[in-house]
Parts: sequence; structure tokens; C-alpha cells
Amino acid sequence: MTDDLNPIARGSARPGRLGVGIVGAGRVGAVLGSALRAVGHPVVAVSGISAASRDRVDALLPGVPLLEVPQVVERAELVLLTVPDDALGPLVAGLAELGVWQPGQIVLHTSGRYGTDVLAPARAAGAIPLAVHPAMTFTGTSLDLVRLVGCCFAVTGPGPVLPIGQALVVELGGEPVVLAEAARPLYHAALAHGANHLVVLIAQAAQALAAAGVEEPGRMLAPLLGAALDGALRAESGQAAQAGQGAIATMTGPVARGDVGTVRDHLAVLADLAAREGAVDIPVAYRVLARAGTQRALAAGRLHEGAAQDLLDALAEPPNTQEDTA
Repeated sequence: MTDDLNPIARGSARPGRLGVGIVGAGRVGAVLGSALRAVGHPVVAVSGISAASRDRVDALLPGVPLLEVPQVVERAELVLLTVPDDALGPLVAGLAELGVWQPGQIVLHTSGRYGTDVLAPARAAGAIPLAVHPAMTFTGTSLDLVRLVGCCFAVTGPGPVLPIGQALVVELGGEPVVLAEAARPLYHAALAHGANHLVVLIAQAAQALAAAGVEEPGRMLAPLLGAALDGALRAESGQAAQAGQGAIATMTGPVARGDVGTVRDHLAVLADLAAREGAVDIPVAYRVLARAGTQRALAAGRLHEGAAQDLLDALAEPPNTQEDTA
């Protein structure tokens, strides 16, 4: 790649530094802008409409001007597009129609769902496309800056420019993981399933504990869930994962033991909770996850077929119940 197509080569006054423009001062954009600024990349402009966005800019990017989106793009050597997934394609196409994309300009989006195909209108104008997604949940505060260290970032882009994306990730203290364009949707679904549904699971468990009279469900859950999560992730990183067992090898509780009676008791009290508090999602989720746990425990050799079938029979959806029709 020649220097005229490499903004890291043509850069700003300090070698290797890029003038950064941020389109979308949400939780991700403001934090990544602050992190890039901390390693010497000047943030030249940012766009943000809501009061929350403006507050984040004041807190994390003090002194950076708030401008309209086309002005942000025109000023920047590295444009960060940190907008919602559904807005990304129309935004890129609209800016192409306005003619604001510049040859040699790096255009980097942080969507997990998309690779660089969504940036085709910018690439057609000579811009360098990159998709760099941090596998992290963001609060939009300075607390996130520490979490970037050691965080994995999925990097997708044309082969010759992948090193640019990888270098930016390393500068932030992260670990770049190159991901193929076609793999992005499954990658994103996996992360959303793990992180978002973990939050739902915790909310359900906390509600059930509160109904049982526990005043601080979070305090009770923290050490238990922390230990379970730590053990499962360690197993996925070790020899157990290579042997095809992974996290399921760390599962405890009635399903792992084949304790059908306890599972039936759980279903009964959760159905009662659903009837009393309208929490119909809790027994539904319990059945689905317990069935999945049974099937995985059977495949891993932790349960024999008879015990697994007894569990699956107990977990079968009951006909004509409130949780079925909700």
C-alpha cells in the first residue's frame, strides 16, 4: 500500500498519529475516542445530538468540538462510526451521496453485526474500510477505559489494511482477532446470546430470590455466579475444551446429577411464581435451559441415556398452561 493511501504514513505532525472524527457520541464512541486520545491520536471533532451524548463528550472528550456529521468526516483522517447497526448502512450511503468521503481516509465502524461490505460506498470513494468490534459491554464512562485492556476486538477488512486495524487495537491494550466477513453475523449472535441473555438470566434469578424473601439478591448471587462463570470460562480455555467438553464439564446442580425429583420441584415453584407475579418468562427459560443442559451433559458423557430421558420428559412443555400461551 502506497503512502498516499496510508493515513498512518501521511498522518498528522507526530508520526503514526491520526486525526480522529467520531460519528455518534454514544457509550462506545466516546470511550474509544478517549482511549485513542490517551495514546496520542488527536480527536478533531465529534457528532452528538442527545443531551446524554453531549454530557459524555464533556466528560470523556473535553475541548473536542461538537459538529455536524459531514463536518466531522471532512476533518478526520480516521472516522469512527459508532452508530446503531440499523443506522450504519444508510449513514455511509448518505455521506457518499454528499461526496464527503476522502481517498486514503480510514473509515472504521464498531458494529459487531457487519464486516466491511456495509462500507462499500465509502470504499468506492477511495476510503479504507475497517470493521473493529470490541467484545465488551460499555457503560459510557471512564470505567470502560480499564476494561479495554485485554479485551478482544474482532477485526475485519481487506488483507492489505488489516494491520492498521490490528495496530489500533494493540495501541488500546486490546487483543485483535481477525474475523472473516461471512463470520460476522454468527460471531455477533454468539456474543449477544452470551452477554445479553446472561443479564436476563440474572434478572430472573434475582426476582425469584426476592420472592423467596432474600433482601439483597445481587449480594447472594455474586459469589455463586462469579465462581460458575470463572470455572466455565477457564474450562473453555483449557484441555477440557479441546476434548469437546468445555464449560459443560463444570456444570453442577440437579440436571448434572440427573436429579429428576428436584427438577420437578423447581418447575412447580416457578410455575407458582409465574402465577403470583406474572413472571411467566422464568419457568419458560428454566425449561429451555435445563433441556439444553441435559442434552449437552448427555453428549459430554456426564449423564447416561436413561437419566437424560427422564429429565427431558420432566421438562417437556406442559399442555394448556399459562406459560405456553403467554
